[in-house]
Amino acid sequence: MKKSLIIATLATALVSPFCFADINEDLQNICTIVKNDDKGELRKKMRTVQNDYNLRLGDYYTGISCGGNSLIRYSMQNNSAEVGTYMIKKMSKKDLSAAESDGMAIKQWAESNGFIDSEIGQELVARLN
Repeated sequence: MKKSLIIATLATALVSPFCFADINEDLQNICTIVKNDDKGELRKKMRTVQNDYNLRLGDYYTGISCGGNSLIRYSMQNNSAEVGTYMIKKMSKKDLSAAESDGMAIKQWAESNGFIDSEIGQELVARLN
């Protein structure tokens, strides 16, 4: 019993770093996709990550930064309405309401930076209500 536990732990430790490297490669150009407002390519990338790693957008959203901002903030800054509204629809209300690295939730940040009246900001408000 101890041998199988040790072998399983060792196997997990050896495989895990490679799994994280692969997901980083798969998510490498996601900021470019958001900036270009390419909803089809974003869907494809999200589907690949979900199929290969069993992860949804909310699972890896906080680990991605584009120019120091989260994906939705970055989409607001680049006026990437299709991609921004798509991500808002795919994320849970809990994740959308959570404070980000600067301590502000997306809605608070959008209000303070003048993005709340944008198409993405209005989708966010509608989703959170």
